[in-house]
Amino acid sequence: MTATLMVTGGAGYVGSHCCKAFAARGWRVVVYDNLSRGWREHVKWGDLIEGDILDATALNAAISSLRPDAVAHFAALAYVGESIEAPAEYYRVNTTGMLNLLDATRAAGVDKVLFSSSCATYGAPDRLPIDELTSQVPINPYGWSKLTAERMMEAYGAAYGIRSIALRYFNAAGDDAELETGERHEPETHMIPLAIMAAQSGAVFRINGDDFETRDGTAVRDYVHVTDLADAHCRALDYLMAGGASDAFNLGTGSGMSVAEILDAIERVSGTRIARQIAPRRPGDPAALVASADKARRVLGWEPSHSGIDEIISSAWRWHARNSG
Repeated sequence: MTATLMVTGGAGYVGSHCCKAFAARGWRVVVYDNLSRGWREHVKWGDLIEGDILDATALNAAISSLRPDAVAHFAALAYVGESIEAPAEYYRVNTTGMLNLLDATRAAGVDKVLFSSSCATYGAPDRLPIDELTSQVPINPYGWSKLTAERMMEAYGAAYGIRSIALRYFNAAGDDAELETGERHEPETHMIPLAIMAAQSGAVFRINGDDFETRDGTAVRDYVHVTDLADAHCRALDYLMAGGASDAFNLGTGSGMSVAEILDAIERVSGTRIARQIAPRRPGDPAALVASADKARRVLGWEPSHSGIDEIISSAWRWHARNSG
């Protein structure tokens, strides 16, 4: 009998890539999404239940009717800057949404939850690379909302036996090789698509800060291909289904690249120049975030095999070239 997976936020960027991977592994996928930041056309690998995680009645009805074997929870707000301007919305969606989800799974007897968490839970770390024992002290409401959700999962696990995995990924990047889904945000805030769009349109790319304590003054991030993230989610789900205990894993490459280096790489891969302008730092941006993913390699057998920067950029370039305008 085919196992069923309910995927909240499965119409979004990372969620839709994961749905493709889940379906390829033989899962029956059902997406639950209000389409506020996802796209109906990206739901291609299972049915869609149109609903909001803040609508506890609708969420309970969906889970109790579906009785999935597990839930993968991607539905969230995920812009650092926006979280500083509108913290109430971030705590409401990311934290209350998790509470509603855990209550609904508990009521339906679903005891396995896979959670899309974030390196933002670590804040501005005092050492690099960041492993899972690094102190979690967020510096923006987005990070705090994700960390609170993790703590809620831990408490529900201890009290009610719900086993969960938190996947703390670093900078998701790149796009599906077959171009069946891809990165699409409105507004777009992620560095690589913004730089690609600037290159393709001839617009000026604004570098948010060149005075960080990094090798060239621009912020350093660990970019991991979304296809590798999808593979990690599948492995984590297999781990839960096999009886694995609740845990958390970093997902990154262990190698950071600065904003300036990413711009240089896009110019090299595309053969297109990018005009640059220095702008002020964004509030809540740490200087560098680089993962240690040794635990994911050891426990899940995960390896980021598609996360070379040229593959990330070339896949993103193809997606945005086809879908621009």
